[in-house]
Amino acid sequence: MMKMLLAVDGSEASLRATRKLIELSAQFKEPIRVELVAVHLPVPKIGGFSSHVLTKDMIDRYYREEGEQMLAAARKLLDESGVAYESHILVGTIAETIVEHGDSAGCRMIYMGTRGMSALPNLVLGSIATKVVHLSLIPVVLVS
Repeated sequence: MMKMLLAVDGSEASLRATRKLIELSAQFKEPIRVELVAVHLPVPKIGGFSSHVLTKDMIDRYYREEGEQMLAAARKLLDESGVAYESHILVGTIAETIVEHGDSAGCRMIYMGTRGMSALPNLVLGSIATKVVHLSLIPVVLVS
């Protein structure tokens, strides 16, 4: 089985990447298994903010809830298509975490949209997509 990483953030661009991967899945020589990944930036540590205000459980719940929202629409499309997948909510710098997960999971390709939910879009490609292309040693398919 060939593993593909699909990075999503709940944006329309990530849903287009999901649809494209589903569409192309029948054309691969072997069945695919998708590593469906949503990456959340770490909550910043603010000086003087005690752990009594925000507990580890509160922060973990926040990551889980936000991650579930980012994954929901892509999961629905993958469920409807019958494409096998395993979903992951990861925390870290986004591009680096996507590439690291792809490497560690043995993925053969990374699929992602060119623009995400960021409030500061890059003029040509999303800055995350650009960084993934530069960091990854495996092919990256960008869907606009």
